[in-house]
Amino acid sequence: MELSVSFFAVRSHSCVPAVTAHSNLKFQRKPLTLRKRRAIRARASDPSQCQETGNGFVLEDVPHLTNFLPDLPSYPNPLQKSQAYAIVKQTFVSSEDVVAEKIVVQKDSPRGVHFRRAGPREKVYFKSEEVRACVVTCGGLCPGINTVIREIVCGLNGMYGVDDILGIEGGYRGFYSKNTFQLTPKFVNDIHKRGGTFLQTSRGGHDTHKIVDNIQDRGINQVYIIGGDGTQKGAALIYQEVEKRGLQVAVAGIPKTIDNDIAVIDKSFGFDTAVEEAQRAINAAHVEVESVENGVGVVKLMGRYSGFIAMYATLASRDVDCCLIPESPFYLEGQGGLFEFVEQRLKENGHVVIVLAEGAGQEYVAQSMYTVDEKDASGNRLLLDAGLWLSQQIKDHFTKIQKMAVNMKYIDPTYMIRAIPSNASDNIYCTLLAHSAVHGAMAGYTGFTVGPVNSRHAYIPISRVTETQNIVKLTDRMWARLLASTNQPSFLNSDEVMLGKVDRAIIEEINNRKITSI
Repeated sequence: MELSVSFFAVRSHSCVPAVTAHSNLKFQRKPLTLRKRRAIRARASDPSQCQETGNGFVLEDVPHLTNFLPDLPSYPNPLQKSQAYAIVKQTFVSSEDVVAEKIVVQKDSPRGVHFRRAGPREKVYFKSEEVRACVVTCGGLCPGINTVIREIVCGLNGMYGVDDILGIEGGYRGFYSKNTFQLTPKFVNDIHKRGGTFLQTSRGGHDTHKIVDNIQDRGINQVYIIGGDGTQKGAALIYQEVEKRGLQVAVAGIPKTIDNDIAVIDKSFGFDTAVEEAQRAINAAHVEVESVENGVGVVKLMGRYSGFIAMYATLASRDVDCCLIPESPFYLEGQGGLFEFVEQRLKENGHVVIVLAEGAGQEYVAQSMYTVDEKDASGNRLLLDAGLWLSQQIKDHFTKIQKMAVNMKYIDPTYMIRAIPSNASDNIYCTLLAHSAVHGAMAGYTGFTVGPVNSRHAYIPISRVTETQNIVKLTDRMWARLLASTNQPSFLNSDEVMLGKVDRAIIEEINNRKITSI
């Protein structure tokens, strides 16, 4: 493996600064939070390397095939002869190119964490004619999956001359329970115009040994895995088993979630499309409630743990009166509650539109009905329909208590949004994701995931995108912009709510807000 890392000094896998013998500095360790302890344990067990220098520069590297196959030969990158890349000023990414996790820093602060920049390398570790790649999609649907599939196939073929590419049907279990089929640029030419996944998908079904046995039996040496949190954890297990067996197999993950709750990366693919499509539902609700007396519209959008779609759709619409998300507890009754706000808006405007993320208010719904804590095949807790519950609560309050007739309109466009093709912005983004994964696998990187960090695509250790979830930060300016736009109450002044936040934090810590299965 050729790595010019002259400005890096390898310290340890746990990223803890080492003190040199001649140092006069004394370090007092601050008590680590539970999250930080978990992060350190995860990275210490992960094969990726942490490289650190004295000025606080940290490179969180990803594994390479030569880590466990040191005698692996390398070859000139076929892109050297590509007519398309002939006019590019710098065809290949330097081994010293990195991407900073944070770009806003204090003048004298440490340089911080960096990731290896994605892109084509001057040398590759696979001969094009010897590559047998496969692509698999797992988990729920999301706009853009087909675009990623298409661009992996076209990228491998067009840039590297790879002809042998297999499609794995039906998620992880497709490796050992279903047939595969050949993917060619002609075969996938127009799949980006369709919603869903051309390869079909499923939840669960991950059996590491069966999957790697199948990879080995079929002679597959590049595996491209498209999926969310649990899927990426499964990709990490596949990589670890591949390394254990000493196989020349590159495992590349492409992170997928419509909720935009993947840590580290700027945003997940399909998110822009989801926000754009959500506008149609919000607009429909606004038209409906404007056309009747005392119209109340509730629009339920996706967001199991993170309210990004609801927040951005609300900001984009300007027709929304109140946005409720999982990160911000709310209450219904009393001063400053939702009922009071709805009544005020009805008196002022004659109508009100509420956007609700599907994970918001789950604790209240659970209290009002007998429920069993069920989970899907991926280990996700099945959510109750907070939209129907909230609609009924508002209707009951105003008709029975306030003696005020309201016209309720409830719209749930969840599956319509998930099933549509990606828009132009997401199509371009999916292309970059796919090509970055292809370049990384051909260059011998493995056990990695890809994504934009501060608008630059990077190779990221899988543990970094699965150790925690990206959530809306109520102390950030974006949420403040929403509150200013809707003029809704923040719901954070009630002692009852603050107590609820504590309870919620305890529950989240127990469940770790993570997928328990793969």
